[in-house]
Amino acid sequence: MSKLTMSKAINEGLRHCLETDPKTLIMGEDVGKLGGVFRVTDGLQKDFGEDRVIDTPLAESGIVGTAIGLALRGYRPIVEIQFDGFVYPAFDQIVTQLAKMHARALGHVKMPVTIRIPYAGGIGAVEHHSESHEAYFAHTAGLRVVTPSNPDDAYWMLRQSVESDDPVIFLEPKARYWDKAEISAAPALGLHSARVVRPGTDLTLLAYGPMIKVCLEVAAAAEEDGRKIEVVDLRSLSPIDFDTLEASVKRTGRAVVVHEAPVFMGMGAELAARLTERCFYHLEAPILRVGGYHAPYPPSRVEEQFLPDLDRVLDAVDRALAF
Repeated sequence: MSKLTMSKAINEGLRHCLETDPKTLIMGEDVGKLGGVFRVTDGLQKDFGEDRVIDTPLAESGIVGTAIGLALRGYRPIVEIQFDGFVYPAFDQIVTQLAKMHARALGHVKMPVTIRIPYAGGIGAVEHHSESHEAYFAHTAGLRVVTPSNPDDAYWMLRQSVESDDPVIFLEPKARYWDKAEISAAPALGLHSARVVRPGTDLTLLAYGPMIKVCLEVAAAAEEDGRKIEVVDLRSLSPIDFDTLEASVKRTGRAVVVHEAPVFMGMGAELAARLTERCFYHLEAPILRVGGYHAPYPPSRVEEQFLPDLDRVLDAVDRALAF
């Protein structure tokens, strides 16, 4: 497959799912005629019809509730939430119904629902359009939570998510929608495997989604000072591939966790605690965290000051290496 943007890669992944399984449906606000706010579903309603690519009312709770009902009837719904901050009206359906149904039915009921959510900032939008709420969903047992950082992962992880019999929260980093890369002929990894995207020996940067690109820039800048930084892409936030993370941190002895979501009670807290337990005798410094502030998402004019950038991550790298 030729080089595709992340948005086009997801579109191609959705097209494959619709072509191969007649029970697969896409639902959401403006996913049909408009092709989605970010044009991720562009052309799919024209090719597969209004019964399979369904424009819904502005009612997120109703969209997810309908998807749960369809899954109970043997369908494989893919739901699009238009912007990250709009998922909260559907939060009750997701955490109290969708996540619990499998356990409530003693394993007899499957819930093959994929909820696609464009998330995080970096596009000049304001609150309700730039949220990073991954910790809410990762904290909820029964949900799988994944996020790609590049077009190839976006294509294959989307297909793997739709094929899963468990509910999957598929977080799409909006700021990476226009990044372009070649799509491989087969998936390199399973849906819940982490990946070392840049090897190093002095420190591990742990990140996911939109922050992988920033961490690779940090590693390249640090190399100019003779520091070899390893970058690990989590890819899956629930479950987490701790074996890959642990092996990396034991190799380097130091780690910094980077994410856009607020540091307070975020994914970084869980990663730092778990890896400290598993790597305690190998650590040369405390595991540090770089993330968003414990504050509402700011107006677009000060967004650059809010999001973790090369300087903030490099500062944490310097502090960890100075120990």
